Amino acid sequence: MSESLTLDQLNQIMADADLLKSKDEIEVALDQMAVDITERLSTSMPVVYSIMNGGLIFAGQLLPLLKFPLEVGYMHATRYRGETEGQAELQWQALPSCPMDGRTVLILDDIFDEGNTLAEVVEACKAQGAKEVVTAVMINKVHERKNTNLEVDFYGLDVEDRFLFGFGMDYRGYWRNAEGIYAVKGM
Repeated sequence: MSESLTLDQLNQIMADADLLKSKDEIEVALDQMAVDITERLSTSMPVVYSIMNGGLIFAGQLLPLLKFPLEVGYMHATRYRGETEGQAELQWQALPSCPMDGRTVLILDDIFDEGNTLAEVVEACKAQGAKEVVTAVMINKVHERKNTNLEVDFYGLDVEDRFLFGFGMDYRGYWRNAEGIYAVKGM
């Protein structure tokens, strides 16, 4: 686990960070995603899972914009465990809470970086009998290291390949609550 950070250090990270996407840009992207997701899923009565903790803020702002019946479940899968780089093995901190057999499942996550965690979650949903698994992420990090076994169905914003935080993404466990999308200075 990482060494502890002080309040001053965390505030300095924010003060030095580059704002890449503002709250207003995020809201426009959320509105468009809601239209697109509604068009595709409004008659399927899906179960929606947000991958915790990163997907919490994204889901909390997207779900009220979806004007069709859906069920919300809970799962928590991670590779990061407080670190700045993903670990090799996916760790389930909470298995999916709602039955998926024969259902359409919508998975919400904060970012499509390399996509390994999201790909494993999609496969886990299929293994539990999901009829269809649809994915939506707020941020698509633009680079060439993507998991080629995964296509994301919906994403909000493209962002450059830097260390990001805010709107659900964290810097060593902190700043998920930042309204915009930020990049750590020099990273």
